[in-house]
Amino acid sequence: MVGILIRGAGVAGLATAHELAERGFNVEIIDRAGAVGQGASHFAGGMLAPFCERETAGEAVLTLGLQAADWWEAAVPESVTRQGTLVLAPGRDVNELSRFAARTTGFEWVDEAGIAALEPDLRGRFRRGLFFADEAHLDPRTTLADLARRLHERGARFHLDTVAPPDRRSHAAVIDCTGPQAIGKLAGLRGIRGEMLVVETFELHLRRPVRLLHPRYPIYLVPRSNGRVMIGATMLETEDDGAISVQSLMELLNVAYALHPAFAKARLVETGVGLRPAFPDNLPRVVETDEGLAIAGMHRHGFLLAPAMARQTADLLLKRLEGDRTPSDNNRRTFR
Repeated sequence: MVGILIRGAGVAGLATAHELAERGFNVEIIDRAGAVGQGASHFAGGMLAPFCERETAGEAVLTLGLQAADWWEAAVPESVTRQGTLVLAPGRDVNELSRFAARTTGFEWVDEAGIAALEPDLRGRFRRGLFFADEAHLDPRTTLADLARRLHERGARFHLDTVAPPDRRSHAAVIDCTGPQAIGKLAGLRGIRGEMLVVETFELHLRRPVRLLHPRYPIYLVPRSNGRVMIGATMLETEDDGAISVQSLMELLNVAYALHPAFAKARLVETGVGLRPAFPDNLPRVVETDEGLAIAGMHRHGFLLAPAMARQTADLLLKRLEGDRTPSDNNRRTFR
């Protein structure tokens, strides 16, 4: 069985490890963090929303992301919630809905009664909205923990809280999925700061992700378990990954309050900042390196595009390894 070393135990690394294990590779994963799913993955929204993301992204995000929900559901059964996405706008910004609709597909217009049927707690607060029925979401933290557990059960080996790799000679290739650590190493890769928070309220029960459009501060709200809601996310062109700013905190909370006044009484239980690596076109790439391959530039689309990038990586790896085989050396493969 061919051995592959994966650097990085975030969404890209674990998705790639699963894809390679499915194809018969022996996988080892190394990460300097003490647990899987840290870094940007820890602060992700977990929205599998290819149609909505098309509003600000290229067509590739839609085509690459269409099968994401199916992939995650197969990899981690019962991880995916298929309730669609609801897009709304305050009355003064209702024109934002038409702009959003013009840049996307896969939706239906819903009126006040339709919104109330989808989200009863929002009854009477919005007159029109867009419903993307074929979208889904998941909880990034529990999903990656479950995926790591399944990988471990299949024989994958984890080396956490370390930067020292296992014996390199036992691996045919190294896949770099370290995300922001590649900034400065790969040409054109930059950091995008994303800020989020988690609140707890039992006065409002959302069934699905809700995007609230605003000319300056569009946000999304993603329901979690135990009355918690993840609210995100700012996108700032900076590589500063320090604590969330007061301005961003106020913006996120103010827009959440515009969705429903119940957020005024919610408990703020967490704030977080993640540094998202991105190329100039904001699309991820599989890049050849001296040791093998690197997946980089996931931007804000980690859980949406990780399955497609994992498949691309596995396909390219198989092609290269098969090309390096010779009749006299069938048992030893190297990545050149």
